Amino acid sequence: MRRIKSSLAVGLSVEFVDRELALKRVEEWAERGTRLVQVVYGPEGCGKSTWLKQSAELLKDLGFYVIYVNPLQREYAAYVDVKDVVRRLAEAAAERSGVAEVKLADLAVQLATFLIKKKRRKIAILADDVFQAIGVDKAASYVKWMLSVIEHPPGEYERIVAIATTSEGATRRVIGRHTWAIQYPMWNMGREGFHQLFEQIPSAGLSEEEAWGWTGGNPRMLGELHAAGWNVEEATRQIVEMKRLAAFATSLTAEEEEWLEEALEDPDALFTRERLPLLERLVDLNLVIDTLPERDARFWIDAPPPEKSGELGIGRHVAWQTPLHREAVRRSLRRVATK
Repeated sequence: MRRIKSSLAVGLSVEFVDRELALKRVEEWAERGTRLVQVVYGPEGCGKSTWLKQSAELLKDLGFYVIYVNPLQREYAAYVDVKDVVRRLAEAAAERSGVAEVKLADLAVQLATFLIKKKRRKIAILADDVFQAIGVDKAASYVKWMLSVIEHPPGEYERIVAIATTSEGATRRVIGRHTWAIQYPMWNMGREGFHQLFEQIPSAGLSEEEAWGWTGGNPRMLGELHAAGWNVEEATRQIVEMKRLAAFATSLTAEEEEWLEEALEDPDALFTRERLPLLERLVDLNLVIDTLPERDARFWIDAPPPEKSGELGIGRHVAWQTPLHREAVRRSLRRVATK
């Protein structure tokens, strides 16, 4: 299988490493097909997109006709022998109007149906972060549409693999109301995988141990540190601005500030009935992941995180997406307190 390369930061491409358990899961799906849509969620930048692109390569090698789309990035891949499929994806990606993202998302399902009509027997639909493109309110209907290809195809097929990824916490709640999908979490890279990734950086400004401590194994955050000249202060400031955390911190009541201070030390402190509204706000801001399943590999798309880690901000039920996200909230709270 060809190992893809991806951009970790401007001018820095790295080869796909790790995620062997996640690729093994794709092989298992390929052997029997997916009865329901497989929705993979996890921290922003944990590597879901890179894994899904590598999965496209794997499925191609296993004889599948593969359609991969990432509407937000206007990226696509079509491992098919039908020229019209490639043409339509290319035209949608080149659209200059604001509907290009929605067109790409729709085409993933439409063209899978088209391939079944063309008597292609093994089909893979890989929809990467489509829910951000079409809107969280349409997430459930999109998953139902993907499922309809499996349950009500326009012709006979041998196997279908249908996978969608998301970083949106709100999406999980919407999709979870129905029985159209199985949701699996993916966590940040483990130490060995992170080591393999870190070794590909020619001249890092932090030690591997320091980089691990700030990113928690999150590849995107490693790239952000690289882009910030390995300045943790700058990388944290960017999260504060991107998430509008100054406004968020200002909106908190005194009691909520206390709860959040507790959560900086132990995120499970938010996992109580009266604190759930604050927890949901943090989930919607993509600062934490909630309702983590037990640390059994059967319930995860790859190796699960530790049961608890004070260093990385991981609790039994709730975890900060990365230590940098936790630090951004900490600094925002301090800034409000000094005013």
